[in-house]
Amino acid sequence: MTVPARRRYDTDSLLEVAVAVFTERGYDGTSMEDLARASGLSKSSLYHHIEGKEQLLRLALERAVTPLFAVTAEPGATSGPAIGRLEHVVRREVEVLAERLPYVTLLLRVRGNTEAERWALEQRRAFDKIVAALVTQAADAGDVRADLDPEVVTRLLFGMINSLVEWYRPGAGAGKGVAGHARLEPGQLADAIVRLAFDGLRRR
Repeated sequence: MTVPARRRYDTDSLLEVAVAVFTERGYDGTSMEDLARASGLSKSSLYHHIEGKEQLLRLALERAVTPLFAVTAEPGATSGPAIGRLEHVVRREVEVLAERLPYVTLLLRVRGNTEAERWALEQRRAFDKIVAALVTQAADAGDVRADLDPEVVTRLLFGMINSLVEWYRPGAGAGKGVAGHARLEPGQLADAIVRLAFDGLRRR
């Protein structure tokens, strides 16, 4: 009888497993035994790859935070009218969320119970300040309704974007996603959200 080959793991593939387990069970509710069982490795084999589960959490959160934050340094986010920069950030955040969906989903689940989670929350707060500043600049330029508080706008915009993790499942081509939603490419999804958000934000 042929014995199936044991799957070989590297850090990337272990991260995929860990993110799925952390998201399903919660970080605090996940043990190294759970990760070993999900990966098909022994605990001792896991420790050949990682120091512990918090290292996996930090690496996974970096996979979400780094590209999300990098958007704010892109040319479209740093030059031109503030309203255009704000639209660029919103569009790109949707695209990154769609591309890094499992990692962003985990990011949105953290509560600050560990050093890695507190780091991630600090990064999210710093990002929110950047976006709120863009909203303020766009309002000062007369391109955004002045009766909307910048911090509220930021929360509403990214509350809408972050809600995508609850229902969006990327997939090319025709077909239906969760709850019968038509599948959209990340760019199509970004277009829809930008139209919805900015038609309401722009002063007419």
